Amino acid sequence: MRDIPSPPLLGQKALILGIANEHSIAYGCARAFHRVGAEVAITYLNEKARPHVEPLAQELQAPIFMPLDMQQPGMLEAVFDRIRDTWGRLDIALHSVAFAPKEDLQGGLLSCSSAGFGVAMDVSCHSFVRMARLAAPLMTEGGVLFAMSYYGANKVVPNYNVMGPVKAALEASVRYLAHELGSQGVRVHALSPGPIKTRAAGGLKDFDLLLNEAAHRAPVGELVDIDDVGMVAAYLATQYARRITGGTVYVDAGLNIMA
Repeated sequence: MRDIPSPPLLGQKALILGIANEHSIAYGCARAFHRVGAEVAITYLNEKARPHVEPLAQELQAPIFMPLDMQQPGMLEAVFDRIRDTWGRLDIALHSVAFAPKEDLQGGLLSCSSAGFGVAMDVSCHSFVRMARLAAPLMTEGGVLFAMSYYGANKVVPNYNVMGPVKAALEASVRYLAHELGSQGVRVHALSPGPIKTRAAGGLKDFDLLLNEAAHRAPVGELVDIDDVGMVAAYLATQYARRITGGTVYVDAGLNIMA
């Protein structure tokens, strides 16, 4: 077993996609990576989001801070061009990006339009595949890719609607990418946090009821927070987890085991 530095991600380069504000799961992950030695690159959606994300990037001393809208051609490629020019390599890439048009998300799956379904699948799932395609060549010494899922990928969660099938496709993509990239030393994980009050979750109907039920039913008896997810991501990015890949890792205080 190779020696593991202390802190265990010392010198690693990590790209974090999907921070919207200080409540974002992606921010919890970026903070955890930084705390254990990684240097982080951070993106923000647009100029409206920038004031909420820029102070976080400064706090984490991110040398790369760029806009990224997955629906705009060329923006993801520009991020990776900057990483190549600045770092020359990449060790970790975390994708925490999801979107569905409000009318398609809140109207139930039967009411979801073809266009809305396509947008949700492209932004929330296929953009992870595109990220992996760009990241893998920079992971010259191996690396780790993360996608952000949810329990609604496997079981019906009322009001999760179109995002259920989309997250199911995302988890399947994680498995297939783990198979394709394993020989290059690249590991791939889906993280499945329990309900957390983020900006994205605010688009789900009756989300507060979901939070209350989760706290009541979870074996640990508590909700998880963004730091809980971050600590699991940091562990999976280290050599301590070097033989783990392709699965969905639940960070939900045990909620997923309950009938």
